[in-house]
Amino acid sequence: MPFTVATDPLLNRILEKAARGERLNLEEGILLFSCDLLSLGKAATIVRDRLHPDGVITFIVDRNISYTNACFIDCDFCAFYRRPRDPEAYTLSMDQIFQKIQELVDLGGTQVLIQGGVNPELGLDFYLDMVHRVHERFPQVHIHSLSVVEIDFIAKKEKMPLRDVLIKLKEAGLNSIPGGGAEILVERVRKLISPKKIDSEGWLNFHREAHEVGLRSTATMVFGHLETIEERVIHLEKLRALQDETGGFRAFIPWTLSPHGTPRMSQFEPAGGIDYLKTLAISRLFLDNISNIQSGWLTEGLKMGQVGLGFGANDIGGTLIEDKVLEPTGIEVKTRPEDLIRLIKEAGYIPAQRNTNYEILRIFH
Repeated sequence: MPFTVATDPLLNRILEKAARGERLNLEEGILLFSCDLLSLGKAATIVRDRLHPDGVITFIVDRNISYTNACFIDCDFCAFYRRPRDPEAYTLSMDQIFQKIQELVDLGGTQVLIQGGVNPELGLDFYLDMVHRVHERFPQVHIHSLSVVEIDFIAKKEKMPLRDVLIKLKEAGLNSIPGGGAEILVERVRKLISPKKIDSEGWLNFHREAHEVGLRSTATMVFGHLETIEERVIHLEKLRALQDETGGFRAFIPWTLSPHGTPRMSQFEPAGGIDYLKTLAISRLFLDNISNIQSGWLTEGLKMGQVGLGFGANDIGGTLIEDKVLEPTGIEVKTRPEDLIRLIKEAGYIPAQRNTNYEILRIFH
């Protein structure tokens, strides 16, 4: 399966190696960022088609519920949070949460992501009660909820082992955990953009513990800010190593940082479309043990999300009804299933609605 990269035959060999299903090393992953975009897309598509040979691109009907915006973590890139005593800080009631989930169910949705700020006033009992009541009232809805940072804080506040907290949440009805909070898993970067968050090893160990107690999760990367290309690939290498160990990641979702909403982040030039597509394709080539790669229309826009399907992605994410975290940055969340179905068909693929486990619920021929 030859590739045409006019300037460097070494890149041809790396692409061919990945297309054959052989594992790339760190240096090869870094070198691929100097490859031309179309050759990366061709190789990533070959790998995607080997893993998902039926030509189906999936999406999920889901909803994000930001139950509180009170937070003391002070991430540089977050325009959503308010300090706990800020007049604009809020915590939703259970009735408000139920109403939002009912709207999701009425639309045929199957997954809810309940996630918010790290609110120091909320303890383990609050979270156990919330998860239990949601599970009891909507047993058909998969609770893919609570971030690493939130649960890590709960464990520290309650002075409990993380594993015990995870087990209690699972027993209450938590089904799986989203991959937010990873940003870039390199301490140089984390100390600059989110010094109060759990560190890189802590994030990885959290997912290790979650996988070991039977809670699967997703993995993410937020790029296009202070990180180097090498640090992006180090991030991917750490995820791949943990997946080798546990097999607990269902999917990988990379997205670029929005420069809007916070003074610190507005100083940086946002990553462009070529950078996003290169990173998406290289993620598909490098992460040989994570089956699903998502093209992120939510942060990149619908058109770029569609283009990403030609760069190794087999999933276009969720429809979402709202996302209060992204709305302050100017990103609108108003996508319907028929919008994603149209985008997938226009790109030459077969759309299919899935559940959180990537099981096909309905194919749209």
